[in-house]
Amino acid sequence: MRTGSVTRKTRETEITVSLCLDGGDFRPDIPSGFLTHMLDALAKHGGLGLAVQARGDVHVDLHHTVEDIGIVLGKAFKKALGDKAGITRYGLAKVPMDEALVEVCLDISGRPYFQVHGGDVFHGQAGDLDLELVPEFFRALAFNAGITLHVTVCASGNGHHLAEACFKAFARAVREAVSVSGTGIPSTKESL
Repeated sequence: MRTGSVTRKTRETEITVSLCLDGGDFRPDIPSGFLTHMLDALAKHGGLGLAVQARGDVHVDLHHTVEDIGIVLGKAFKKALGDKAGITRYGLAKVPMDEALVEVCLDISGRPYFQVHGGDVFHGQAGDLDLELVPEFFRALAFNAGITLHVTVCASGNGHHLAEACFKAFARAVREAVSVSGTGIPSTKESL
């Protein structure tokens, strides 16, 4: 089983994430109902076992907590991948959620990068979450996991649907990228 567990404690947050790339339960303890819903979708559609315990300065807002969950999840993802031997490496998924349509393309390259294409659409609220925190979460995850991540918003409308399409597309792209399709390191450099 490919697993990674990471804890990070700062003056603003205390986050623990346990991740299994090969499946398992979703066990949340997060002070955001909407982020819990999104991480549930990520675990389900990514075929991941995921436990997240988060405490933070939510009396200020959810920014630090959401970003730090992304940081810790990224570190757990990197740890679970180990030397990356045998993985497919690339993942691509396009997910519709009613009027919203999002494509995620990623490369488990060891070279962190994050880009949103398709306009400045992350505004307003979905449940208890400011939608501007959705790209913040993915940026933190990508940079700490060491992946190149492109999120393309093809169509948007309802904020809940937009966020959910992002998380589900990311989940399905991750599922493809971490799938075992060989034995060696998938790079001509023989290192990722």
